[in-house]
Amino acid sequence: LAHQGVSVHSYTPVETFSSHPLRPLGSVSEIDHVDLLSEQLGALIPGEEYSDVTFVVEQKRFPAHRVILAARCHYFRALLYGGMKESQPQAEVCLEETRAEAFSMLLGYIYTGRVSLSAAREEVLLDFLGLAHRYGLQLLEDSTSEFLRTILNTHNVCLVFDVATLYGLSALSSACCAYMDRHAPEVLASDGFLSLSKAALLTVVCRDSFAASEKEIFQALCRWCRQNGEAEATQEVMSMVRLPLMTLTEMLNVVRPSGLVSPDDLLDAIKLRSESRDMDLNYRGMLIPEENIATMKYGAQVVKGELKSALLDGDTQNYDLDHGFSRHPIEEDGRAGIQVKLGQAFIINHIRILLWDRDSRSYSYYIEVSMDELDWVRVVDHSKFLCRSWQNLYFPPRVCRYVRIVGTHNTVNKVFHLVAFECMFTQHPFTLEKGLLVATENVATVSACASVIEGVSRSRNALLNGDTRNYDWDSGYTCHQLGSGAIVIQLAQPYIIDSLRLLLWDCDERSYSYYIEVSTDQQHWIKVVDRTKVACRSWQTLKFDKHAASFVRIVGTHNTANEVFHCVHFECPAQLDTEVKEGSPGNSWPEAGTSTQQLRPPRPARSHSLLPSQTPSSSSSSSSSPAQH
Repeated sequence: LAHQGVSVHSYTPVETFSSHPLRPLGSVSEIDHVDLLSEQLGALIPGEEYSDVTFVVEQKRFPAHRVILAARCHYFRALLYGGMKESQPQAEVCLEETRAEAFSMLLGYIYTGRVSLSAAREEVLLDFLGLAHRYGLQLLEDSTSEFLRTILNTHNVCLVFDVATLYGLSALSSACCAYMDRHAPEVLASDGFLSLSKAALLTVVCRDSFAASEKEIFQALCRWCRQNGEAEATQEVMSMVRLPLMTLTEMLNVVRPSGLVSPDDLLDAIKLRSESRDMDLNYRGMLIPEENIATMKYGAQVVKGELKSALLDGDTQNYDLDHGFSRHPIEEDGRAGIQVKLGQAFIINHIRILLWDRDSRSYSYYIEVSMDELDWVRVVDHSKFLCRSWQNLYFPPRVCRYVRIVGTHNTVNKVFHLVAFECMFTQHPFTLEKGLLVATENVATVSACASVIEGVSRSRNALLNGDTRNYDWDSGYTCHQLGSGAIVIQLAQPYIIDSLRLLLWDCDERSYSYYIEVSTDQQHWIKVVDRTKVACRSWQTLKFDKHAASFVRIVGTHNTANEVFHCVHFECPAQLDTEVKEGSPGNSWPEAGTSTQQLRPPRPARSHSLLPSQTPSSSSSSSSSPAQH
């Protein structure tokens, strides 16, 4: 038009297509106006326009739209379209035992999918949770429970726990119990404790992890009984008190004057206290899952041993011949040891210790726990086993205040050296047999502190590095000369094992034969696998009866190509969830007098055999032993 003399003006739209506030930043092919929908549906709530049902709650009227309620909630669909009186046009529905403020929040959520919990009072929140549970709004119930877990405090935790128990909300109940465990004395002194239902009260105080003194528990239960208890309830509630944990003075001066415990029960408690081992008493202790409580943060300290400051400093890297460890002399009577005092009584079932490991030495030791430093219970006994580096130790849960580590043997000198100590309660599953951990994951790895202590390889621990692809004629395997020596793997600690897996070198068609033995002390060996009479190649998955093992010895007895046994990979126990292409065993070896030349594949066109062409590094070599510390 310009060339015809017509004036052309530019056109600027008021709002460009791409800048519309409702348009997503992503693909223009997807329209998302959910925010607008929520806003417009929410605008229907306050008025009676288009409403066809009215709820009456605490004498307040709430007009609503049955189709929206039915679409969002199965309960309201059955109520409003089920053929009952509530399904009549313009029906009024009276809701009993419902707080108007909570119901208003619920309607807002049903119409908009949104609700603000932080602005609501605690009692309204609990009513709101109750409505979500009553009307089967599972997502809303979960979200409200999650919010309540974040606002727990000494004053509201008992009320929240009562509601969670009533509605069977296990996650919220567990969070409440964990909070009460950690703040037991404050919870016992709160007004909320007196309002607990009997069922909730019994659940709380019967827990080993409810870490308050028995005197405090007794006095709080007395207050609860005076406010809530009938005679029958009082007897059941007071039976939760662990009287033998109280001192004789407390039983005579606190319990007896209350009149809530019979003289016979009191005498039985005194008798049990006097006749039982201290560690057999049913102690309570703090429970902090998956967190090391042998730290300064939790008040732990080393009270016995030499060079105490190094043990709990958290440094597991910077240690050598002269520093970075605690120690004690190894004595026959076992009176020496390294002793840790925890900040209070804790429930533990898992200990990790780091034995000094800058050379190839091994140690033996045992671990005991106590509440009073007089009565000790042994929870780990590795006094007959050779162990090295990190020790991951498990045992049945124990309440204790003191932990004692006693070294009984060092393969180099008469001193026990400990670099680090950790203890905690773990919820990870584990299985023990004869006090030893039943291995499920592969413990024959460098990260699990296993090592190859006998055998020849171009790189140390090539057998345990997990590499099952990168091997050839020159590298990637561990070997030994047939008829001389073996391949020996030392695990960090004794385990119960019932399977192994090997990868025999398989870059040509050769076959091997071998047998495998296990030991806990390198002196006494048990043969668990015998494949000396069969031709074996490539992957070998081996199962056998359960045995305790700290050492595994693989002894090759035949190779169809040369006089060396070669193994690429070793794992213990076999990881059966990882599939491999199993090799033989195949046919038996030929009988005596039959030429074995027929079984040998032709040698490759190379200038060397499978033996390393250069002087290899021996896995059994180690740095010089440190001088006696």
